[in-house]
Amino acid sequence: RTRYIQTELGFHERLFVAVLTSRVTLNTLAVAVNKTVAHHFPRLLYFTGLRSAKLPPGMALVAHGDERPTWLMYETVRYIHQHFGPDYDWFYIMQDDTYAQAEQIRALVTHLSINQDVYLGRAEEFIAGDEQARYCHGGFGYLLSRSLLLKLRLHLDNCRNEILSVRPDEWLGRCIIDFLGITCVSQLQGQYYRTYELAKNTEPEKEEEEEFQAALAVHPVSDVTLMYRLHKRFSRIQLDRAYREIQDLQMQIRNLTSLTPAGEAGLTWPVGINAPFLPKSRFEVISWDYFTEQHLFSCPDGSPKCDLSGASKLDVGEIIESALEQLNSRYQPLLRFSKRQLLNGYRRFDPTRGMEYTLDLLLEAVTQKGHSHVLAKRVSLVRPLSKVEIIPMPYVTEATRVQLVLPLTVQDLDFVANFLDMFAMNALDTHDNALLTLLFIYHPYDAQRVSQVDVFAGVKAMVGELEKRYAEVKIPWISVKTEVPSQVKLMDIVSKKHPVDTLFFLASVWTEINMEFLNRCRMNAISNWQVFFPVHFQEFNPALVYRSEQTASSGTDFLRDGHFDRHSFAEACFYNSDYMTARTKLAADILDRDEVLESMEVFDVFLHYSGLHLFRAVEPGLVQKYALRSCNPRLSEELYHRCVLSNLEGLASRSHLAMALFEQEQANST
Repeated sequence: RTRYIQTELGFHERLFVAVLTSRVTLNTLAVAVNKTVAHHFPRLLYFTGLRSAKLPPGMALVAHGDERPTWLMYETVRYIHQHFGPDYDWFYIMQDDTYAQAEQIRALVTHLSINQDVYLGRAEEFIAGDEQARYCHGGFGYLLSRSLLLKLRLHLDNCRNEILSVRPDEWLGRCIIDFLGITCVSQLQGQYYRTYELAKNTEPEKEEEEEFQAALAVHPVSDVTLMYRLHKRFSRIQLDRAYREIQDLQMQIRNLTSLTPAGEAGLTWPVGINAPFLPKSRFEVISWDYFTEQHLFSCPDGSPKCDLSGASKLDVGEIIESALEQLNSRYQPLLRFSKRQLLNGYRRFDPTRGMEYTLDLLLEAVTQKGHSHVLAKRVSLVRPLSKVEIIPMPYVTEATRVQLVLPLTVQDLDFVANFLDMFAMNALDTHDNALLTLLFIYHPYDAQRVSQVDVFAGVKAMVGELEKRYAEVKIPWISVKTEVPSQVKLMDIVSKKHPVDTLFFLASVWTEINMEFLNRCRMNAISNWQVFFPVHFQEFNPALVYRSEQTASSGTDFLRDGHFDRHSFAEACFYNSDYMTARTKLAADILDRDEVLESMEVFDVFLHYSGLHLFRAVEPGLVQKYALRSCNPRLSEELYHRCVLSNLEGLASRSHLAMALFEQEQANST
């Protein structure tokens, strides 16, 4: 577990960023800083003396209660040491009127050794002070190492009482020099902290000086608009620099290709991108999806044609625009192209390199003399996979109690005994932290006769036997009367009878409970963050798969004769609090139209009425024996259709079905 590894080995986070702001500029410059650089820094915190009446959303703010600049600096350094000192290697302090190149700052700290006391920034002389001593100008930001911060904390109170200064950066610099003997430097270990001082009425778009383009920090930024203009200018500089580096690398690859065993034939397109995936069998061939500017002909729901909309429409539009841009950059000024129509479009996702596109474009080409000509041209494009990033996830443990919920109808009675046996063996015998609640779903006719004949009497007797065998275990049940067992309505009843922090596992009677899956349920369901909908493995009908052969499969290939049932959403792991939040939004949307719930599953509730991650993945630990499910025709058309498809696809593989038909025809012919 990475959390324990990091703690035991003493790893620290790389960089913490503190932004000094004020009540006046909190909703202007501080917001601009947050929008331009905050997403590049792993942790950023804003410090102010007094809060403003309206706090900007999405910004972590600490208010010290005093606007005096030196006092704000003292409290900020003390707060950083107290709350973050042991967890980070580097601490970067900047003002809200500073534009910092976040990526360059992050790259800088990766090249510095953490074993030194570092005070790095734009070195300035003290007024009427020691010629050798320097402090770091606060307007351009400065970098402190963790070792320096830990030593400085011992002297902060003395600095507050003994050093008088109007400027907070001078006060901090004098404190570090007097008590630690360390002066500010602008160059360390071969790395330079380059800055640029903006003049009045500066036009960032026209700045071409090398000093400007190489700057890590720019100051002073007088207004919000200037902050955004600087961000746009530096983003363009970084983008152009990246393109030049790509071109240089591609040229080097071309030059070296002739020296490789494959020679120039081994050069792939685009240069520097992985070669396309080469299938080894017909089943590994990646199919292309056809599209036009209005329609997709490979739709997520399986329909043959659907409207091109949302992210797919934006994707196609961007690819066509990029194709025209590349054509014009290659043939101008001799020719200029404009799009008439997209004749054909194809795309596929290659996991080794990214999204590939082939476009047949009807173009109008205009010469320098104004002559035009319409022609069709085929272009190929690749949107390569970018850098892989680790997404931070909330920390969970495997000690959480799992509350299993098992809905039962009359049609499920033949399978209950096996479910309870597996639950007893894999949960109760192993003392796993799991509980079980049964949900008896009575048809109205059976409910009227329950005093004479209880259709669930046998199940209740089995539960009684389990409770006798395991004295500390109680298995409660809830009785419900309905003709249409809507999953959402049933979950509403269960939700009200359990605490909000309950972790539910909504199971089916064919589920075989095991500890491996329960642990994955605990790990993949995260409160207020993620819900887990596993795709269980459904074994095929043994009468069709094995026929006269041996039906038992070995332990090493237990997933051989079956398939992952993607049509089933019956199993789910989620927290009660998350369900209640999503259910409240659903209730506000449908008002009193309860009949809508009959066409929905719990998956639909989370999909449409929660902002949580929906983790849908195949689950090899959730294996179900073959059984012909009973599909309730009173459910919605979509739910009934999915149930029928699940039954049909669960019969056997195509090869097994073909063999069965062949044998039947052979028998009929004789």
